[in-house]
Amino acid sequence: MQVSSNIDEILNLRTLEDRLPALREQYQSAQPYAHIAIDDVLTAPALAGAYSDFAKLDPTDWTNYLHVNERKFANKKPETWGTTLREIQAALSTPRFLSFLSQLTGFEALLPDPTLDGGGLHRTLRGAHLNIHADFTAHHTNRHWRRRVNLLLYLNPEWHDDWGGDLQIWDRDVSACQAKVAPLGNRIFLFSTDEHSFHGHPEPLNCPEGVARQSMALYYFTEEAHPLVKPTDYRARPGDGVKRLWIYLDKKALALYDVVKRRFKLSDKAVSNLLGKFSRKKP
Repeated sequence: MQVSSNIDEILNLRTLEDRLPALREQYQSAQPYAHIAIDDVLTAPALAGAYSDFAKLDPTDWTNYLHVNERKFANKKPETWGTTLREIQAALSTPRFLSFLSQLTGFEALLPDPTLDGGGLHRTLRGAHLNIHADFTAHHTNRHWRRRVNLLLYLNPEWHDDWGGDLQIWDRDVSACQAKVAPLGNRIFLFSTDEHSFHGHPEPLNCPEGVARQSMALYYFTEEAHPLVKPTDYRARPGDGVKRLWIYLDKKALALYDVVKRRFKLSDKAVSNLLGKFSRKKP
């Protein structure tokens, strides 16, 4: 989709471009891997439109990911989104934004993903979670695409500290949480993704019934002859106790699905049903 209006009517990109040297230093010096949270990315009209669009989404257009390691819903069909959400996705895929992103992260020739492999709109409800993990490293259908940068745009009109849901940043050994990022509305969280960029929000959400943790997830790739191919790697935290076994078994089931999905191009909806059955066997 083309951006139907000027990009500056959607994103506060001029401000980000003016701040680029400082943002780049902050991003590339962050530990345990390169990351940054940036607030007020959308203009006020775009933010209001995004909230309105999110509230109008048809519940039947969501795919469930309800298994041991995550409990969320996703919509990767922009044709079902409202106009503002589609324009935001398009703006975050323009050459101008990609140039900003390349200069920020150090990855040249970044590619947006129109298929939203693993991305799209995400909703997580009360009591749900996403265990600590490092994301899959290569695109499932574009076999020369290596995943390099994750962008999470939080679209929560209201969020309180006691609701939980902070994105936790863990070290490469998954021995300690190094930082937390609250999912505040109009905040983007950007990070370089590889087999060691562990993150998640593993504690059950404590938001009120009827409230969800909402975001738009976009992933950016580089083209390589032989990209590293690894499935999502879920890890238990110190102190997870007996849950470690279920986290491990679910990870293995997901890794098998990853192989099958790449070979036979299965839909995520098909596997969500399968993994949901596995989850329900958990005592």
